[in-house]
Amino acid sequence: MKEISAGGVVYRRTENHELQIQLIQDRYGKVSLPKGKMEPGETVEQTALREIEEETGMRGVIKAPIDQIKYRYHHETKGMVDKEVHYYLVEAVDGSLQAQVEEIRGVDWFTPQEAWRRQRKFGYDNNDRILAGALKLLGVEVTGND
Repeated sequence: MKEISAGGVVYRRTENHELQIQLIQDRYGKVSLPKGKMEPGETVEQTALREIEEETGMRGVIKAPIDQIKYRYHHETKGMVDKEVHYYLVEAVDGSLQAQVEEIRGVDWFTPQEAWRRQRKFGYDNNDRILAGALKLLGVEVTGND
């Protein structure tokens, strides 16, 4: 069975033109990125934007694709599932930051360096290249455990 999800690295610029990156804390307490399963009739882009808005309260505009993560996991009733997650660079354009408590524990904005530090320390390993790819698209260089 195949399962497709989509999400994104959401960013904004403050009134002082400072770049901020959005991170969520998932239900397991890990640093992560908003994402969710595609619903019938949706494109992966629509899924990404819907999930970001549902989980974080922010409406966004896709600026560029970042990358995909593919992995397999075992589901109790469906058996082995081939999971494909599409990530996009998304600029926040409207909304107010509010965590969807049924899905995640929290959401907040961070400087690019702090977002990278938190991802490396508290995030999922396969999200390293997603966040690094987003930061590169935004013109921010990160290395190692900065």
